[in-house]
Amino acid sequence: MIRLDWRPALIYTHRWLGIAGCIVFLVWFVSGVVMMYERMPRLTAEERLARLRPVDLSAFRVAPLDALAKVDVLVPERMRLSTLGDRPVYRLYREGQWSTVFADTGDVLDGLGEREATDVARQFMPEHAATIRYDQRLTTPDQWTIDGGMPRFLPLHRLDVGDAAQTQLYVSDVTGEVVMKTTARGRTWGYLGAVLHWTYFTPFRLQPGLWRWSIIYTALIGCILCLSGLAIGVWRLSPFKRYRLKRVPSHSPYSGLMWWHHYAGLLFGLAAFTWSLSGALSLTPWDWAPSSAPTSEQLRNVRGGALRLDRCSLPAVLRAAGGLRAEFVPKEYELLQLLGQPFLLAYRPPSSPSVGAANPDLRAFLSPHLALEHRLARIGDAASAFDRFSNEEMVAAAAAAMPGVPERDAMWLTDYDAYYYDRHRMSPLPVLRVRYADPGETWLYFAPTTGAVVMKQERLSRLNRWLYNGLHSLDFPGLYTSRPAWDILVIVLTAGGIAILITPVVAAWRRLRRHAARWRRMSPTLQPSGTSPTAPSVAD
Repeated sequence: MIRLDWRPALIYTHRWLGIAGCIVFLVWFVSGVVMMYERMPRLTAEERLARLRPVDLSAFRVAPLDALAKVDVLVPERMRLSTLGDRPVYRLYREGQWSTVFADTGDVLDGLGEREATDVARQFMPEHAATIRYDQRLTTPDQWTIDGGMPRFLPLHRLDVGDAAQTQLYVSDVTGEVVMKTTARGRTWGYLGAVLHWTYFTPFRLQPGLWRWSIIYTALIGCILCLSGLAIGVWRLSPFKRYRLKRVPSHSPYSGLMWWHHYAGLLFGLAAFTWSLSGALSLTPWDWAPSSAPTSEQLRNVRGGALRLDRCSLPAVLRAAGGLRAEFVPKEYELLQLLGQPFLLAYRPPSSPSVGAANPDLRAFLSPHLALEHRLARIGDAASAFDRFSNEEMVAAAAAAMPGVPERDAMWLTDYDAYYYDRHRMSPLPVLRVRYADPGETWLYFAPTTGAVVMKQERLSRLNRWLYNGLHSLDFPGLYTSRPAWDILVIVLTAGGIAILITPVVAAWRRLRRHAARWRRMSPTLQPSGTSPTAPSVAD
């Protein structure tokens, strides 16, 4: 009977996967530390609001419903009242596309020229108006506009500010506003962190299917590398010091750097495995876990159907906006809806671009759920502005979100739980958490500050929260918000992972040189003229 020896297969698998992937995994470890403190460049919500011009309500001549008729949008998901230069505009969003209609004439914005884009940038940063210069028009994303919702603003105009920070501004051709800002420092750290960690090289990232599955399978290969290394490490470890290294009893058969590799793998190999596994799960391979974003049907039910612009006559909108102006001078309004009732939302602009904590989400500069002081006003209601909906209204919204599905329980949360949480404490509180008795065991979180569903959790997405967020970011309750304890733990584990990768480098290099020399001897086409293919050279 032939018995197959599994040990050579295990050793060769671990060896050659390590040689082939060590650089990739080393880059992931190092860039992960950078991402603990620096992310991709962005235009923060605070700076955007601080730099906008106040909306001149007296300049509005076109009703929202009439503006909608000017563009190929049947029912908008969002509608903002803002300015473009000195003119009022409506900005409408539907199915990933923005459109802009001038609110004084009803004309549709048909792109910007170099001069118009430069004027927008100069109004945004007037302190550098003299040095702002047009760079180029982008029809495809560049390195800094490839994600975070930026592609929906294409085409983009990129301009150099000409300041000491080497700032670049991006002006959208479809909305006529600044949507991204980068600096030399932000681009450098963004590249060393997020770009390397997420493999966000522009040509590669523009192939979403290839990029996604390449990352997934590379991370899964890393899992095999870690598990095979752990198996070898345990197998070769001798509790009774049966090995002899220079006549000294040893638990390990290895010496030199490989001795360090053996023990680093035993100590940190499991952490490396969980990081590799959770890295693959971050892209939800085979769509095994649902998104934590609420479904379009749930959002539509809470809104009470499509945005009722027929109830938003221009006089009614201006009356509601006047109620908000009694609180502060808004620089932008947004039309929203709860249970069929439209209302206006406006945020209090920061006194300067640097005031306040920056919202960490790349898309937060346009989100209707910012953690900034705000006021709401009901359209068609003469009541004064308010800052949140009533508890009764939110309970009714929860019942409408999933009609016909019984609720197991409902609870008002004044602090974050294990699934709805934010280290920066920028996500709104309090929230109403409702758990439903459906097959997917859905939980919905409702924010009374905007009347919206801010998160959805199902049974599998809750599992994914622990397998991905928990294992990849170590964001376990009590640890994730404990600084610097969390930082120290992550850096120590990362250093252990780096040690695993760099300790066998010399041995791997020597092995590759031996294989290359053997291959040269065996290949007739690489032999110098006049020599025998089998004759070893002096160097060998």
